[in-house]
Amino acid sequence: MRIVLISTPIGFLGSGKGGGVELTLNSLVTGLLSLGHSVEVIAPKNSKLYKSNEKAKLYFVEGEEQISWQHQNYNSLVSIPDNSLLAGMLEKGLEIAKKADILLNMSYDWLPIWMTLNVEIPIAHIISMGSESSAISNLISKVYDKYPYNFAFHSKIQADDYSFIKKPTIIGNGFKLDNYTFQDSIKGPIAWVGRVAPEKGLEDAVYVASKLGEKLNVWGVIEDEDYASRIEQSFPKGTIEWMGFLSTYELQKELGKCRALLNTPKWNEAYGNVIVEALACGVPVVAYRRGGPSEIIQHGETGYLADPDNKEALLSYLRIINVIKRKNCREWVEKNASTDIFANKVVNWLNKVINEYK
Repeated sequence: MRIVLISTPIGFLGSGKGGGVELTLNSLVTGLLSLGHSVEVIAPKNSKLYKSNEKAKLYFVEGEEQISWQHQNYNSLVSIPDNSLLAGMLEKGLEIAKKADILLNMSYDWLPIWMTLNVEIPIAHIISMGSESSAISNLISKVYDKYPYNFAFHSKIQADDYSFIKKPTIIGNGFKLDNYTFQDSIKGPIAWVGRVAPEKGLEDAVYVASKLGEKLNVWGVIEDEDYASRIEQSFPKGTIEWMGFLSTYELQKELGKCRALLNTPKWNEAYGNVIVEALACGVPVVAYRRGGPSEIIQHGETGYLADPDNKEALLSYLRIINVIKRKNCREWVEKNASTDIFANKVVNWLNKVINEYK
């Protein structure tokens, strides 16, 4: 199969601005290549794929980035900037896809979904968020009526946000396990990983660390400087250890040394890539029972799930985290979230999409 992928228009691959989509795209490319498929990626200028994905052809597009729907109101109007990066990537993707089997869109935005109704080229969409936009959800519903197989979701709980989809395609996610080294470090620090923005709930993790009198190692792009500053000023000086954004290779080396990962989202995460990355290193996770993480973490086996926004529950579970056997964490990823498992699910789904157009 010849597959053309459209990346996120939020930032170039490797910047960290694209959040989980960056990792998902690279993982999917790895899996598709290993299964013998041809892959071409349309991405913003300066993007880089993993070295292991060198066989994939990378096309660069310049333009103005989109504003993430995470940072807009649910009823905001659709906005397409002048010299739109998204429009440019879509234009390039459609051109190449004329000689390919399918165009696979990984951007959560209105334009590529609307284009599905206006071209004869098969366009499939991996939806990376819950319902964050009335306009996009209404459009997905319209496209779904004509092409019921064209959308796939990372988790069942994410798909439930789109109640009109009766039998959603759930593809999970996948990770190149060679990139993650198992470490049996039961006495390391506490970790938190993610974009530093209000919907990620970092303040709850800092609260837990402060109650324990420990430092919290925080990895990720500081997307909201004011938010980060407010948190820092609300807790004893030195509680947060800002570690910055690291590549997957560098992050896993440091993350694996930690005794636990805290995951504290205030919204429904579609999946929870960082949770699986931690588990792949042998690091158990304490998270809120909210969104995709509630489907990944095996309570009492690979970590613990606390009631949403219950910081005291997070604290109590973290106190007993050493009960979790770290090898259980790695084994779960090996059985459920490798790149090959993920890519096979995607290929099976894409074949269904292609058949709709015959």
